[in-house]
Amino acid sequence: QVQLVESGGGLVQPGGSLRLSCAASGSNAYVMGWYRQAPGKQRELVAEIISGGRINYADSVQGRFTISKDNAKNTVYLQMNSLKAEDTAVYYCNVKDWISRSYWGQGTQVTVSS
Repeated sequence: QVQLVESGGGLVQPGGSLRLSCAASGSNAYVMGWYRQAPGKQRELVAEIISGGRINYADSVQGRFTISKDNAKNTVYLQMNSLKAEDTAVYYCNVKDWISRSYWGQGTQVTVSS
């Protein structure tokens, strides 16, 4: 059974930084990534890292966010710098396995506010 355990959300001022972590167990991941959903909006891809190292970012976070992965720990990280109010959302970890099954974390709230 796949389990995703997220941590690292919270309240931060504009311009600040946060680091999200997602530890995956029970899955041989092909893609590990982060999505977010703001109130009244659809869930959107933030960043993903694909087996072999290819990385995709949403245009809105390019240059500010960095996704990385520790293969030994099967953990994916999202370093978020220069945070803006519009980054406020619930952030969800997502893992896709090699036969395209998709798994979600419970979500962690990120609030950017002064």
